[in-house]
Order: sequence, then structure tokens, then C-alpha cells
Amino acid sequence: MPYYIGDVIQDEKRMIARTPEQFEKTGVHVKLNTRLDEIDTEKGVVWLSSNETMPYDTLVMGTGSNVFLPDIPGLDLRGVFKLKNLRDAIRIKAYIKEESCRKAIILGAGFTAMEMSETFRNLGLETKIVYRGALPVKKWDPEFSKMILEEINDNQVCFIPHRTPVAIEKGGAESPLRLITDNGEMEADIILCALGVRPNIKLAEEIGLQLGESGAIKVNFSQQTSRKEVYAVGDCCEVFHRVSRDWVYIPMGDVANKQGRVAGRNIGNHPMTFPGIVGAQSLKIFGLEVAATGIDEREAVRHDYHPVSTIISGSPVARSMNRGQKLVLMLIADKYSGKLLGAQAVGHGGAVSRINTLSACLWSGMDIDEIGYIDLAYSPPFGGAWDPIQIAAQSLRRKL
Repeated sequence: MPYYIGDVIQDEKRMIARTPEQFEKTGVHVKLNTRLDEIDTEKGVVWLSSNETMPYDTLVMGTGSNVFLPDIPGLDLRGVFKLKNLRDAIRIKAYIKEESCRKAIILGAGFTAMEMSETFRNLGLETKIVYRGALPVKKWDPEFSKMILEEINDNQVCFIPHRTPVAIEKGGAESPLRLITDNGEMEADIILCALGVRPNIKLAEEIGLQLGESGAIKVNFSQQTSRKEVYAVGDCCEVFHRVSRDWVYIPMGDVANKQGRVAGRNIGNHPMTFPGIVGAQSLKIFGLEVAATGIDEREAVRHDYHPVSTIISGSPVARSMNRGQKLVLMLIADKYSGKLLGAQAVGHGGAVSRINTLSACLWSGMDIDEIGYIDLAYSPPFGGAWDPIQIAAQSLRRKL
């Protein structure tokens, strides 16, 4: 959606995976502008906001997530937005054009905040990120977060750490909005709340579904909930993490698609289980690729591993072809088993491809010795004879 707001994708229709008409052709009836108000699990009936009732034998909960909003006054003012769906994106894009916005403030410093900072800057808006922490994208090691901070600063995004929003008010003559923080105030034409999401579990709680420790709906490997006739998929439910061996909440679009297919096959009497995830994630921030997979050292300790890590600075291409490109790669392994536990990468090219390779290594349960000599496709435009993956694995092996 940030790419639609920024005109990289100009036609909103390209953002729609399947229209109601396309669903109808496959025998799926879509009811738009209709809310499900109540579920009677004893009778197998749902009540809709259109005053209709609908019986069911099997119920799938795909209620998604809700944007987390700060508990401050002024969120209802014109020009204050969240970004959760295409409707939000269309409203933001229209508002920027209609109001000829010049100044933007983003609350939060996660994935959406980073992507939208690039979008706002590309549209010519003066952009500030206000965050209560010290560095952006806290999932990454501080060494990598510093590189991300340098990248956004180089692109004239002002990162303001250690600030907590207190209120949003109407602005003065220059700008329509004013953000009040615990340490000063600033004006803007548009304010975006990008503080993450929480699972939408309201209906699940009402019918007594069991929740996991993450706060999302607990499911099994077939996507069934604690009621066998009720399934849950997507951002409202947990997923099994193959590295931590725990059920976690990682709301990602690709994971939701896979869970939906698994649930559909089981409902259609074509049994299938979802084998889980290794936590692969990536994003683009201006010219920087940022990617990670597996678990970090803090998570490893919590799950009774003994993590050891190494960070190397290498080249995404052969050194003879390098024109200043930098790739920094971190590997984490268990000291006693030598098993890979996680990886992080940041660079101006090559970071996502390395993390995709290391995700496959995690999926297969490979250890550092194997990864150190893994067979990779060598060509100078894509890497050296010794790839950064191999170099990092061999460096880490010496620490075990």
C-alpha cells in the first residue's frame, strides 16, 4: 500500500487480488458492507448487520488484526490516519493531493513507518518519525538499526527518538495539525499512526475460543481452533515457529495465504497440515535492503538455546566489480549443536537473496559446518567465489 500511495502503483485495481465477480465465478458468494455481529455456536448460526441469519457447518475466522493506536486525544481529527487496508491507502493518497501536503509526521518506527517515510519523501513531503525508543526497526540488531537510521537520515527523514505522543491538536495558520509530545511539539499537514497491529480476537473471545500466549487465536497444524468446527487463519491467529518450536504471532500476508489454503483443503476433505514458518521478513528503505529470518539472540536464550553470533561486512558482488556496495550479515547459531538459529542482513543489494537462502537452511535444519561449504551459484555480478554466507558461517564456526 505504501507503493500505491507513492504512485509506484498508480491504479488501485492492481491492488485487488480477486473481485467479488471473480469469486462468484468459482461459486463463492461475497457479502460486502456486512458485519458479523454474533455467533451462536450451539445452533450453528451467525447474525449479520443486515438483520440476516446464516447457518454454518464450518466457520472460518479470518478477522485479521487491528492497528494499535495511542491512547491520546485528537486521533479523530482530519488528517490523522492509520494504514491497514486499501481504503486507508486511497484516503491517504487523496488527502495528500487535495490538501497539497508539505509536512508529514509518522508515529512509530516499524515496517510500515519505514516504508511510508520513503513514500512521503518521494512525494516531496518534509518527513519526521517520532518514536519512544532509541533506534528504528527494533527487531534488528542495533548494529543494523544504526545502518537503517543512517539511510533514512541520508534521505532527509528526521528521526526523533525518545519522544512519546501526548495529544494531537488543530494547528495554526501554517499547518492544520499539531503533535504534542512529552518533550515539545511540532506541526504537520498529515500524521500517520504506524505503531503496529494486534490480533482482532473480539468474536473469538465471545464464543470462548482458546487464545495462545501471544494473545492471538490458538490453532493446531490443520488451522482448527479449540472448537473443531471453527478454523482460524491469517493475522488473527498464531503460527508455529520451526526454530523456536513455539506458537507465535507474526502477522504476514504470505503466511495468511498459506494458512487459508490449509484450512480450505481440510474443510474440503483433502487433509493437509501447515508445517510452520522460520520467520523470514524483509523490507526496502530507499536504497537499502533489510531482511531477517529465524530468531535473534534474546529469543534464543528464552527458548533454552546457547546462542553465539558473528557479524561480517562483505560485498554483494565480487570485489573486483564492487562500486561501493556494502552488505552486512549476521549469523546466530547454537553453541552446542552448531545449528543455525537466525540471520539478519542489511545492504545496498544482495541482503534479501542471502536471507532467502538462509531461510531454506533453517527450514532444513542445517548446521554451520554445512552452510560454510554450501553449494551456491557463483558469478561475479552476484557474489564472490566465497559468498558472504559462507564467510560468515566459517567465521561463526570458529567461535563455537
